[in-house]
Amino acid sequence: MRQMIPSGPAVGMVGVVSLLAALHEVVGLGPSGWVAGVGAGAVVALSLGGGLVARGDLGLGRANQVTLLRAVLVCAVTALVADAQALGAWSGPARTSPRTTAVLVGLAAVALALDAVDGQVARRTGTVTPLGARFDMEVDALLVLVLSVHVAPGIGWWVLAVGLWRYLLLAVAAAAPWLRRQVPARRWRKVVAAVQGVVLVVAATHLLAPSVLVAALTLALALLTASFGTEVRELWRLRALAPATRHEPSDSGARGPLLRLGPVADP
Repeated sequence: MRQMIPSGPAVGMVGVVSLLAALHEVVGLGPSGWVAGVGAGAVVALSLGGGLVARGDLGLGRANQVTLLRAVLVCAVTALVADAQALGAWSGPARTSPRTTAVLVGLAAVALALDAVDGQVARRTGTVTPLGARFDMEVDALLVLVLSVHVAPGIGWWVLAVGLWRYLLLAVAAAAPWLRRQVPARRWRKVVAAVQGVVLVVAATHLLAPSVLVAALTLALALLTASFGTEVRELWRLRALAPATRHEPSDSGARGPLLRLGPVADP
């Protein structure tokens, strides 16, 4: 009998639960961390599964397998951040032990490093797809959002803008179809997207002076704003040339729960 349900998302969910169990043993993951980690894993599994079913291809290629591994790591980072914020009662810097900080930074750093791998795998194996690009993009966006939540209490809540910028544009795009078009990839936008994660991971180490972190995060936010601003400007020009319909994009590979808009180009 032909497989009707994609197995990849289920495997990813098992990986999330297993990693959370390991974190529970290593750093004493609390209830808030479990809820956040399992919740993030469920959202990833359901979104990816829905995207695969909509595409009509229930299997995961090698590049998407790497991205799924990254997603599992990001869910673990989400759990650690939620646990830290619960201990701090959202009223001050996240309270993490040196061991927890080391584990959090290590997981986030590996997830960032693997971001350069899945795209290379997709190109070398000829398996670049819109779904894979969106999956990669959503994992990047979630990691940046979670890290901004972790860093914000100690620096300033304005840091959340780094993680929320893209989601704000997605909300606007829901009512403005022209924002859902594609623009040519720009290498500098890829660099800007990578900078966000790197700066936030460095901030999470607590090794640099607050003044240095404020300057670095301010610059990162300014670059991100410029990246989104130029992308929106290009999309507006495309709209002026040929107004979009409410149903764009129309290709089957672009449909599904995973959204497209963001500073990270296709892998």
